[in-house]
Amino acid sequence: MKKLKFGFIGCGGIANSKHFPALAKLTDKVEMVAFCDIIEERAQKAAEEYGTEDAKVYTDYKELLKDKSIDVVHVLTPNVSHSEITCAALYAGKDVMCEKPMAINYAEAKKMLDAYHETGHKLTIGYQNRFREDSQVTYQAARGGELGDIYFAKAHAVRRRGVPTWGVFPDKSKQGGGPLIDIGTHALDLTLWFMNNYKPKMVLGSTYQKLKDHPEANMFGPWDPDTFETEDSAFGLIKMENGATIFLEAAWALNVVDPKEAQVTLCGTEGGAEMFGKAYLDQGYVVFNKAAHGELEETKPSETGGVFGFGADKLEQRDAEAQQWVDAILNDKEPLVKPEQAIVVTQILEAIYKSAETGKAVYLD
Repeated sequence: MKKLKFGFIGCGGIANSKHFPALAKLTDKVEMVAFCDIIEERAQKAAEEYGTEDAKVYTDYKELLKDKSIDVVHVLTPNVSHSEITCAALYAGKDVMCEKPMAINYAEAKKMLDAYHETGHKLTIGYQNRFREDSQVTYQAARGGELGDIYFAKAHAVRRRGVPTWGVFPDKSKQGGGPLIDIGTHALDLTLWFMNNYKPKMVLGSTYQKLKDHPEANMFGPWDPDTFETEDSAFGLIKMENGATIFLEAAWALNVVDPKEAQVTLCGTEGGAEMFGKAYLDQGYVVFNKAAHGELEETKPSETGGVFGFGADKLEQRDAEAQQWVDAILNDKEPLVKPEQAIVVTQILEAIYKSAETGKAVYLD
């Protein structure tokens, strides 16, 4: 079987913690042949650790895209460049996985969607939390009708003190925002996917920068208040066309005792579901609740015995995401995360920022 040849644009933290190690487990199907980063030493290090013997190193992504032998490109750069690089890769004939969020605003995401439709190549976005075991259980219950009509949900993305102190995270010009666009995007993606509801009508949002001068006790070490340009917390109220309501909370730093990250609470006419545990470490679980036999009941599911049909062994979310993506390319199937879904996440996030800036509700077509 011909192996897929992968090229990577961006060799920083997300590449080394997620993409490289996950794809390195699929050497029977994948070859990592090209690495690009504006810091040449980072690309060189990645090539030596993960690449083929003849892997190429670049500092200009346009040069990487000229290589016609590359089948798949992963875009792992700061948010502001997602759209430009993804579009170029699609038009260069590559299938593309772009890290979340899809883009910094709806207009940029729309360019990616247009390029996807015009070229016919595959495009997916890196929302790996869908592949967690607790996410799969929740999705199956919601789509199976166990919760009934889901009319209210909470999208949780709150850390007590978890401001990322590396890379460009606090740089608004490169990231487009702070915790809302960084971790809030995961929680919102899960919520819309569970509800199967991608038609927002109205958004009301608030953002805050209240704790930037209090860098003590941060899990990643103290940050520099002088370079902390983004919000430290953000909140959004989203009204959907069908009348359903979603509350989104996102914070790198918030004075709470019980933080929840990339987790969701769902409330339906027949029952509810709430995620608990350390989901970001693949240690999350979901509790279902309903009224039955004249009493209120809660149910915690047992082991499900595998994720997405990849065998009985549990897979980390990054591994399940990589396996599904490679399988979608080799067997010409749709990837789980579709660009038509991811663009709605970006649209809502942009509306929250706009509402926070103007103090007014934002109405969406």
